[in-house]
Amino acid sequence: MTLLEAFGGPEMVDRVIDRFGEYVEGDPAMRAIYPEDMAPGQRKVKLFFEQWMGGGPVYSNLYGHPRLRRRHFPFVIDDLAVGRWLRYMRQAMADEGVSSEVQAVIFEAFAPLARHMHNAGEDIPRDPLCDAVLQ
Repeated sequence: MTLLEAFGGPEMVDRVIDRFGEYVEGDPAMRAIYPEDMAPGQRKVKLFFEQWMGGGPVYSNLYGHPRLRRRHFPFVIDDLAVGRWLRYMRQAMADEGVSSEVQAVIFEAFAPLARHMHNAGEDIPRDPLCDAVLQ
């Protein structure tokens, strides 16, 4: 069984990311980090999570290597944002019924990954990475 199957499949990914988006929408500090239209980004997050948890390589086929840290350079991500991202993602999973065992496996990787996204105070390029879909 893949982690994606244990998680609840692509349908659960959709529900969790949609719920996560509701938390972000309700938090002015977090909302300021995200683009006005969150839908394209949420679609990418769903595809990335599905692939990361053992689903097909749809994200990579469309967008290439995830390059997560570089893709987050346009957004100033500080300690508050890292903590809230983790809290809201965990809460969204709990709200949607993802088991605590599956959450533990996921957050073992997510916590260091989220901290790796921290880029506040760094002299980095803030221009967006090309967003073209591969043909």
